[in-house]
Amino acid sequence: MTGIRSFEELVAEGEAAPTEGWDFSWFEGRATEERPSWGYQRSMGARMAGAHAALDIQTGGGEVLAGVPERPPLCVATESWPPNVAKATALLHPLGTVVVAAPDEPPLPFADGAFDLVVSRHPVTPYFAEIARVLRPGGTYFAQHVGPASAFELVEYFLGPQPEEARNGRDPGRERALAEAAGLEIVDLRTERLRMEFHGIGAVVHFLRKVIWMVPGFTVAAHRPRLRELHEEILARGPFVAHSTRTLFEARKPTA
Repeated sequence: MTGIRSFEELVAEGEAAPTEGWDFSWFEGRATEERPSWGYQRSMGARMAGAHAALDIQTGGGEVLAGVPERPPLCVATESWPPNVAKATALLHPLGTVVVAAPDEPPLPFADGAFDLVVSRHPVTPYFAEIARVLRPGGTYFAQHVGPASAFELVEYFLGPQPEEARNGRDPGRERALAEAAGLEIVDLRTERLRMEFHGIGAVVHFLRKVIWMVPGFTVAAHRPRLRELHEEILARGPFVAHSTRTLFEARKPTA
């Protein structure tokens, strides 16, 4: 059938696409994902507009923060991966935001009570005790977390059935307990399950290269037979469907 691109062409395209930052525009026409109803960037922007000092943890390439229409007088972002640090610096410095190269693990390189707003979109691990430390009394943590068993249809396609602890590793109830143990008060906590569609094997390859914790150590060479099987399935049955989960997490540090 004319117009159908070969397995090798699609895989090469997915391998060649750059992975730095959190710009997902490459997937347009290749994959889709529903967005959560709360509109994280818009909601985060409203909180930024009312803040005096804000910190964006694990900013990636700075794309989400750059899309906020109004930032506070003091705005700082952290990032650990050097290619993302460079990308975020180029994007955010002209907007008056300082980018600090810092590891994801504690401690954050800031004084106690330095910020009245801490935000993060898809942190690898939210370290609530450290978040509480850098928040001023009355300050807010506003984030969108990856939820439990996100895109596990794709994960298990390559890795096989996963243990229950892996499925529940980002359980919002457990995160609530950890946040409260760190002294934070929960303001809003809700999770949504969202449909994802991969229209070709190139999109699968690029996604697994970009979101590296889904299939740890993923390479095309190591997974070529399974990739080819999935390619044939997509050709025969249509898009591969998975479901992401996202949790809106808002917490407040008590004033006293």
